[in-house]
Amino acid sequence: MSWGRGQRRFEVFLEPTCPYSARAFGKLWDFLALVGEERVTLHVRLLSQPWHLFSGVVTRGILAASTTPGGKEAARAVMRAVYDHREEFEFEDHCCGPNLDATPNQIIERMEDYSGLPFAEAFALPGLERATILHCKYARQNGIHVSPTFMIDGIVAPGLGSGDSIEDWAAKL
Repeated sequence: MSWGRGQRRFEVFLEPTCPYSARAFGKLWDFLALVGEERVTLHVRLLSQPWHLFSGVVTRGILAASTTPGGKEAARAVMRAVYDHREEFEFEDHCCGPNLDATPNQIIERMEDYSGLPFAEAFALPGLERATILHCKYARQNGIHVSPTFMIDGIVAPGLGSGDSIEDWAAKL
């Protein structure tokens, strides 16, 4: 999913239930406004990580939302809803807590409820796994293992992090 239309490429790999990815996600559109949509193209890549146990379900849900009439903005709204309610999609210490009894259908329902967007039907689209695989393969081919990870013009930018200011991101660009 991409926003902006500039020649420079700013890519961010986000895990949809990671607190550090949530912090980075919250800054992306301010960064885009600061740098200018005519100067940079912002690409959001999903990086499902197995220690976030509902990551695969949440990732597929975001991609399902992107196939609805709302497109990438629907996906963005679902991501925002998940990040705003992380505790509803994550396990305590990555292994226990109330979500241990949650089912994938309950997770999808929560995502729909918090985002206000219906996409459960799209979740079952037969080709949707292809999009998930492409996100995963792209991250792997670029040596991306953790989130958030940033790339500028196709080169991993190890000095950038979610705790940095958008001005720091812009200066690196």
